[in-house]
Amino acid sequence: MPLDPFFSERLRVHRRYLFDQALGTVRSRVRSLLDPLRLPWSAASAPSGQVSAPRQPHAAPAGTAAGARAAGPGPRARARAKHRRAALAWDRTELRTVGTPGPGIRTTEHEVDVPGYPAVRVRIYHPDADRPVPGALAFFGGAFRIGGIDYPTTDAAFRRRAADAGVAMVAVDYALAPEHRYPTQVEQAHAALEWLFDNADALGVDAGRIAVAGTSAGANVAAALTLLNRDRGRRPLRLQVLEVPVVDLTGRMLDLRATRALGVPNVLARRELRSVARTYLPRAELAREPYASPLRATSHADLPPAVILTAEYDPLRGDGDAYGAALRAAGVDASVVRYQGVTHDTPVFTGALPAARRWHDDVVSALRRLHA
Repeated sequence: MPLDPFFSERLRVHRRYLFDQALGTVRSRVRSLLDPLRLPWSAASAPSGQVSAPRQPHAAPAGTAAGARAAGPGPRARARAKHRRAALAWDRTELRTVGTPGPGIRTTEHEVDVPGYPAVRVRIYHPDADRPVPGALAFFGGAFRIGGIDYPTTDAAFRRRAADAGVAMVAVDYALAPEHRYPTQVEQAHAALEWLFDNADALGVDAGRIAVAGTSAGANVAAALTLLNRDRGRRPLRLQVLEVPVVDLTGRMLDLRATRALGVPNVLARRELRSVARTYLPRAELAREPYASPLRATSHADLPPAVILTAEYDPLRGDGDAYGAALRAAGVDASVVRYQGVTHDTPVFTGALPAARRWHDDVVSALRRLHA
């Protein structure tokens, strides 16, 4: 069906962003090719037959402010930090203008040790209950490189889902790439799962009714976790809820009909996924590993029942469809629901878009199955 009119201006902004990103990459590559051909100014201005050595900046004394700046982050790290600040500001505006604030429910903060990897922060959103409740270990989206449990729309969604479903949402603030690459995020997820089961009683969670959930890149981590749990720990997971999941980082299942319908050229859509994979994976060939691309597992048997939600105007709809089919072929109870006329980030817009409110209700309904 036609794209919901709500997305018209957002689509224009997104297309401009993709084109600007591609143009920036071309310019950067051209500069990198031309730079070796450029002589230092001192050489160009030297008399014929005399080439001066390039001028070197004076080293700043150690411990001085200038020295600290010299040893500070490089241009790429500064660009990442700027991008993340902009993303956080955008998210704050989205919650205020088109989102829905979350209720003021009780939360607790915890730090979980991860052998061989950085410790991970976990926040639990506790519904109002006088007995242990089901729990859902949850992973935010953001292409592995932005996002976090402190993002306003993410925090608000966890609050609403905990309150409406009566389920403790156990949000994992996994490390971002490229500072921390695969398999760090999957190992952090597994450590958080083990910690949740081991401490369920003290946390007010029923260890017999635990699910995993994730959105986009977070759904990749959640799906990988179900495989790792099956292969390593075999904790009794009751459910997996995967929203707009990316489950094959080779790009094999991208459905580019979705982006063509939005006027986005195939080359830009593929470029975006390649960028995500390069950021997350230390080496390109790791995209074929099942814990990086859960769809590529040799077996999907013995995984928890799945509820998968996809969007019509999202190239990742092909990933969701393929993963649902793979789970069903392996005997797993799995459903895939595609929301018509909407895009990848639909769940954010609960304050302005009926489809987003229905999306929230459907996730809540899935989580309520844990009470059965």
